[in-house]
Amino acid sequence: MSIGDIFYIIAIVLFSWMTFAIVRGNFQRKFDKDGNRKDLKEKE
Repeated sequence: MSIGDIFYIIAIVLFSWMTFAIVRGNFQRKFDKDGNRKDLKEKE
């Protein structure tokens, strides 16, 4: 394995982890602490 291959593998792992973290954060922001969707609640 050359140094370029190692950097390539590291970049793939970092990109995958960052993508997972962003998607998970966006998904969690759509729900409140009780598990109800925030955008489906009626405004009070």
